Amino acid sequence: MEFTKLKNSLECLGYNVSEFSHAYEATKYLSNQMSNRTIGIGGSVTVEEMKLYDALASHNEVYWHMRLPENMSAMEIRKKANFADIYISSVNGIAETGEIINIDNTGNRVSAISFGHDKVYLIIGENKIASNYEDALDRAKNIAAPLNAKRLGVKTPCAVKGDKCYDCKSPQRICRNFSVLCRKPTGCKYEVVLIHEKLGY
Repeated sequence: MEFTKLKNSLECLGYNVSEFSHAYEATKYLSNQMSNRTIGIGGSVTVEEMKLYDALASHNEVYWHMRLPENMSAMEIRKKANFADIYISSVNGIAETGEIINIDNTGNRVSAISFGHDKVYLIIGENKIASNYEDALDRAKNIAAPLNAKRLGVKTPCAVKGDKCYDCKSPQRICRNFSVLCRKPTGCKYEVVLIHEKLGY
């Protein structure tokens, strides 16, 4: 996939952008960017596939609720992650025009990527990219959300049928917070990491 249009859009919206052919190159790059820092990570299959946690944890204090220490709950780790120096997240959808979309359950990611850190890194595989905002939103709702619901083992219609969002009223619904970054928020440094591989949901 050609990233030129997306990269230009993001830079015009105020983001720094880095680009890599392979996930392992991005992992090495990110590991080299951070040392002796506190780092929070949002729930992310992309991060898991990149083996980024292990690369960072060797020389940083990393908080990720997908790697729980024995003495802490997932909610405690989420809170520590949201107060870390640096926050890392993937996205559920991004338009070539630059809008960045995330859908959350607890809201830890959508709050953390918006405010409170020295720097935020947003990691994006080529499968997350859509041509426009409407298609990026459709991707987030009808591809990423059902796959994440299935991964989490909930019994929502999208997880059971596995085909689309049903805007359900299920108590197990995971789509409870919605975020669109229209341009880079002020007060924080942002870097979008583009990877020429399919990663995560």
